[in-house]
Amino acid sequence: MDRDPTGKINLQGFFKDWKTNDPLRGKRLPTPPSDRQVQASGFPGVRLTVDQADDALRQAADRLAPLRSLIGRDEFNILALSGGAAGGAYGAGVLAGLSKSGRRPDFAIVTGVSTGALSAPMAFLGSAWDDRLTDAYVGGHATELLSLRRLAPALGPSIFKGESLDALVETFVDQEMVEAVAVEHAKGRRLLIATTNLDSQRAVVWDLGEIATHGGDEALKLFRTLLVASASVPGIFPPKLIDVQANDQAYQEMHVDGGVAAPLFLMPDALLHWRNLGPRFRRGRVHVIVNTVLDPSTQSTPPGVASIMSRSFDTMLRFSYRQALSLAAGFCSRHNLPLSVASIPNAFEGMNLLKFETDLMRRIYDAGFEQAVEGSVWTSAVEEQSLWRGLFKKPLSASSTVGTGVMIREEPNLEAPLEP
Repeated sequence: MDRDPTGKINLQGFFKDWKTNDPLRGKRLPTPPSDRQVQASGFPGVRLTVDQADDALRQAADRLAPLRSLIGRDEFNILALSGGAAGGAYGAGVLAGLSKSGRRPDFAIVTGVSTGALSAPMAFLGSAWDDRLTDAYVGGHATELLSLRRLAPALGPSIFKGESLDALVETFVDQEMVEAVAVEHAKGRRLLIATTNLDSQRAVVWDLGEIATHGGDEALKLFRTLLVASASVPGIFPPKLIDVQANDQAYQEMHVDGGVAAPLFLMPDALLHWRNLGPRFRRGRVHVIVNTVLDPSTQSTPPGVASIMSRSFDTMLRFSYRQALSLAAGFCSRHNLPLSVASIPNAFEGMNLLKFETDLMRRIYDAGFEQAVEGSVWTSAVEEQSLWRGLFKKPLSASSTVGTGVMIREEPNLEAPLEP
């Protein structure tokens, strides 16, 4: 904080800097009315709009999972990457370990939320991008860019300055990556991430492959902006304002971490409940990587305000992840899809994943890598265990990369609605 020549704090200068450096200060365009069809400015068709009409559902299904030959032997693998802040190092380790062991599937659809969104493009592009994915989490970049020196002013919208996360994403997301995503998108593969629209209180699913096909600097800019928005944990990083259009009129929406509305997702909510997806997912398999510890833990909570809030937030997150997994399990059960789940081992219980320390992320990465190499990373649902006692306890054999099937009863739909 600035001080004048006498050593006193210069509050006037502090507030001036705060107003100058905060991009969210001042007027913003209004949010579009809820009854309008919304498109990202200059990028029509990159938001997945799915309503309950059969024609709309069929078109969305054709876009994500086209019908395939009955006599073909190709598998249809889906990968969903959850949030978890620094815990994203676990998913990076799992993917690199699967590549090392030769058991990494080819994923037709990759979805990501929060830190899972940041790793999703590299997961989508395959083993050739493992070095970049590994460097993103254990190369020390997060420790440098998200250090205490990068804290925002006390009265700002977040703990860290917005440019910190922007700089981290720009380090690894470049024109080469966007062009590579466009190539894979043209083959029929799909890369999806979710953000949370604070204005409408809904999740929004974005087709990054469709954005990549536009090419150019504007596509790269929107690609990066959406990744940052999906990872912008409220209060930790500032939200992103997204320019949108409806009926040729300009609006703005405020977007934050996709995990606020959807901790993880397989596809738009309307499709999850459509009964005609079965043939499209023939020989399909679903893999979910949860970048946090799932199991409840018993410990004495100190009576202080900070400890109670922290413990309550952690409990809320674990419930939301397990509820999202229950929804995914119900979907897999309806369509006879094997479901495999990986999550950070209980040995990391109590670790603060909002501290982006390289040593911690390296240990989490190594745990995921070793599990994947040993063939012990995936677990599957067991019917007799309730949601609250642990869904995923049955380890898979080292020779298998997927679960043997889902036998869990379907839970009520607890996922937030998705916005067009």
